[in-house]
Amino acid sequence: MVRLRAVGEHGREDKNTSKTFCINDNIDVLIEILKRLDDKSIGVAACVCRLWCALTRNDALWEHLCFRQLSPPPEGVRTVVAALGGYRRLYTVCVKPVLTRLRKMKSGGEMWTRHEVELSLSLFCVDYYERLFLAGGGGGGGRIAGDAPPSSLMFLCKAVNV
Repeated sequence: MVRLRAVGEHGREDKNTSKTFCINDNIDVLIEILKRLDDKSIGVAACVCRLWCALTRNDALWEHLCFRQLSPPPEGVRTVVAALGGYRRLYTVCVKPVLTRLRKMKSGGEMWTRHEVELSLSLFCVDYYERLFLAGGGGGGGRIAGDAPPSSLMFLCKAVNV
């Protein structure tokens, strides 16, 4: 609970115009604040109360976090990402590892190139389909007993020293 007080003409607090403001009363302000946090801070905010926990599960918040480095976000991505598990999963599986590597390589918070975005989304799709089809989940695409496990394309996530 934050108590706001108006300051009068002479720099003194006007006790008659004291107002109380609770951050949980205005969801839009709270969402705007959460949009400016990093992933770890969003995780901490989820532990504050049930309302904040519900807000941190909002896919729009994670979409903003995923595409914070881009302007504007690519078109047609939302439906693909939603079908593959949502923006929170996209962030944890692909965007965060790529950002971690980029921070090690670059000193500043530069914008992503189109190729970096496409690579991240491609790896997200590869991870999803490998989990779905190679683990035997759906579509009859699982392994048959006795078959050798196919090689994974997730080696692309690891940095290569050329």
